[in-house]
Amino acid sequence: MILIVDMNSKENPFGFFEFVLPIVSISEEIDECTVKHYLELNEKSLNACDKIILSGSALKDTVTFNQTERFKWLKGCDKPVLGICAGMQTIGLIFGGRLEKCLEIGMTKIVTSKENILFSSTLTVYALHNYALVPSEDFEVLAESPSCVHAIRHNCKDLYGVLFHPEVRNKEILQRFIETFSVNRRI
Repeated sequence: MILIVDMNSKENPFGFFEFVLPIVSISEEIDECTVKHYLELNEKSLNACDKIILSGSALKDTVTFNQTERFKWLKGCDKPVLGICAGMQTIGLIFGGRLEKCLEIGMTKIVTSKENILFSSTLTVYALHNYALVPSEDFEVLAESPSCVHAIRHNCKDLYGVLFHPEVRNKEILQRFIETFSVNRRI
C-alpha cells in the first residue's frame, strides 16, 4: 500500500485538490493507496504502508519548512520514499541540506547526471517552486536544470526527491516509482 502524505497547509484546502488528488489518481491504478495529512501521521500509518509519497504544495505554502521535527521519522525510514517538490525540499532539510531562493514556473528542461530508476536522459518537466534544494552529501544529484537540482537519491536508502511535478507532466515517473517498489501491484 502507498501512503500519500499531504504536505499542504490546513489553511490551503485547495492544495489537496491540486497536489494530492492527481497523485492518488495515478497511484490507485497500480496499487492501493491512502492519504494522510502530515499533521496526522503516526506510527500506525507509517507501518501500514510499503512505500511513501510526499506531495508538493502551493508556491507560498512553506509551512512544512518550519515543522521539520514532524519528519524526523525519515532518517530511520527503511521504506521507499518519493518526495515531490515540497516533499523533496523537506527530505533535504531533514538530512542537513539547505534551501535557496530559485523561482521556476512552467516547462523546464532537466538533464540527467546519474542513471536511476525514475527517468533517463533529458526531460521537459513542469516546475512550480520558489526554493531549490542544495542537498547534503547524503544525496547524489540525479538531474538538474540550468537553475538548480531537480532530482536526488539518498546514497544508502530508497529515498528519492524530485523538485518538478510528475503528477502534472511525466506521470510515468510516478508510475515507475510505484511499480518498482510494489508488493501488491494491481494487474
